[in-house]
Amino acid sequence: MAKIYLSGIGGSGMSAIAGFLHDRGHVIAGSDRTFDIQPDNITANILREKSISIFKQDGSKIDSSFDLIISSTAVESNNPDIIRAHELGLPIKTRPEFLNQLISEYKTIAVAGTSGKSTIAGMLAFIMNQLGLEPNYIGGGKVKNFFKNNCTGNYLYGKSDLMVFEACESDGSIVNYHPEYTVISNLSLDHNPVEDTAGMFKMLGENTNRTVFINADDSNLEKIKFKNSISFSIENFSDFRAKDITYNPFDTIFTIDNVIFRVSLPGKYNVYNALSCISLLSNLNISLKDIAEVIPDFKGITRRFDVHLYNGKYLVIDDYAHNPHKIESLMQTVKKFRERICYIFQPHGFGPTKLMKDGYIKTFVNNLRDPDYLVLLPIFYAGGTAGKDISSEDLAIEINNAGKSAQVFHERAEIFNMLDKYDTYVIFGARDDTLSDYARQIAGKLNEYSV
Repeated sequence: MAKIYLSGIGGSGMSAIAGFLHDRGHVIAGSDRTFDIQPDNITANILREKSISIFKQDGSKIDSSFDLIISSTAVESNNPDIIRAHELGLPIKTRPEFLNQLISEYKTIAVAGTSGKSTIAGMLAFIMNQLGLEPNYIGGGKVKNFFKNNCTGNYLYGKSDLMVFEACESDGSIVNYHPEYTVISNLSLDHNPVEDTAGMFKMLGENTNRTVFINADDSNLEKIKFKNSISFSIENFSDFRAKDITYNPFDTIFTIDNVIFRVSLPGKYNVYNALSCISLLSNLNISLKDIAEVIPDFKGITRRFDVHLYNGKYLVIDDYAHNPHKIESLMQTVKKFRERICYIFQPHGFGPTKLMKDGYIKTFVNNLRDPDYLVLLPIFYAGGTAGKDISSEDLAIEINNAGKSAQVFHERAEIFNMLDKYDTYVIFGARDDTLSDYARQIAGKLNEYSV
């Protein structure tokens, strides 16, 4: 048993490691500047319920009793926690460094891709768990099926030697993983230029000991040659191709080899997510029939197409979509069954917004219909040293210049003055859990109109 301190413990990947290590028997403590701002943050409360100590991120609670400090990559080197750890001579590992060390003890399944990682990893872990494989799991998103019993939902501590983990390309550490199996769902602009991410995915594929599972419909992945690959698709020929697809507002039905699958999630992108799981599980000698029996019970990931209100007239959806590909997938899904939509988007981080500015503008210009309206909230800033050289106004100006309707709301409450204008509100953006509270507030106001 070790005593471990996690600086940046509130992050999706860090809280997963904290919970996993706690359930494994270690003594865990940590800090997060988000928790300093939001003491009643739901993740902080769940960690406290597990007897994980949460402190202010000022370095004052770090002492020589700790065996290891794990630092989020979002925590700067001049953070008080890190300075104090150096003063005491404590060993420090970044989250990617520690995760690589941790997963080396297991037979690993890496889930990569610029979109869909959280849903795929969570779906895989859920299906495997339902079928009695007792997997270990460390993800980013919170699986609704696991989000209970003092669990943050983004991990499982299982009895087997199997480990499903989310392999994020954002910091480049993905090239250091050597998994048994790898899923790569897609490749588009997100944290890094497409060319840079393509190189990382190629290296991950080369480091994979057994099989790589690839989306055969992705034109960027098509350019990369992977050894020992198995493909899945909707449109192109592949080893696992979905047919007879029915897209319903809140679920999707399709067939593979005459076996009918129902996924309790909407949209084409969730068919791809399911296909990646089906192809991998089939490779583990799990029958299509067994997969089809349990997959409908997967409820999805929190803040992924979360429906806060649907009463026949009003619809309010909360989603984590934050890069152009995710946003386009979300908009295309909702457009299929709703008219006159008000989209409310909060970009996250000044660096990512600057990188994806052109992609954001193109996505909104291509997907906003004349009756639709886009509200942009100020860029989410979680602290740190990022240069504030871009704003939501920069996006709105160009979207409006292209003939679409967009406006920046500096106060979230401004939306309450226009709720009578639309029946459908889609709130989306990454990293800020208060967006879910905002969606609930909108849903509550609209529900009052229905009474």
